[in-house]
Amino acid sequence: MNIGFYYVYISTWSFYVSLPGLIVEETHHVRRKSTVATEQSKTLAGLQLAIQMETDGKMYYQKAAEISSNQLGKQLFQSLAVAEDIHRQEFEEIYSAICSKKGWIKADYQPSGDRKLRTLFSRAVKEIGTNIKALPSELDAVKRAIDMEIKNYEFYKSRSQATTYDVEREFYEAVTAEERGHHLILLDYQEYL
Repeated sequence: MNIGFYYVYISTWSFYVSLPGLIVEETHHVRRKSTVATEQSKTLAGLQLAIQMETDGKMYYQKAAEISSNQLGKQLFQSLAVAEDIHRQEFEEIYSAICSKKGWIKADYQPSGDRKLRTLFSRAVKEIGTNIKALPSELDAVKRAIDMEIKNYEFYKSRSQATTYDVEREFYEAVTAEERGHHLILLDYQEYL
């Protein structure tokens, strides 16, 4: 989708030349990019990138769950795929609202997936124990997932700092916190392996 800039006429000046029997009027408009339109373009571009990142994350975690050699890894990666899909849905809803001229909607997004992931992890450690041998492919998958979560965290943190709108900042801060939680649980899993 190509996002263009909207121009707002912020200044108009005219001059008249009057000769006997002839009046000439010229009007000149000065066009400048609207700050609102530029801000909206940045917001939409950021949302498009976030949607793509969350879609890619979901697909990655689904594949990682398939190759995982243990039940804990499968459950952890499947749970992360679900969390990424929830993020994607939230971003798409906000994107659609902005495109429909409704503006940034107040998302009732409350990150709670980390508690669920931590509970899953601690329960599995108690049930399975610590005698797990991980395949190199699983260790590699965890390292890549950690890198992906760091990048997502940094992107959302930068978006929360760059915005001038409180509702947008609050949403990005909530998603940033959840991405940080994903990162930490993956570090725990990496250490567990």
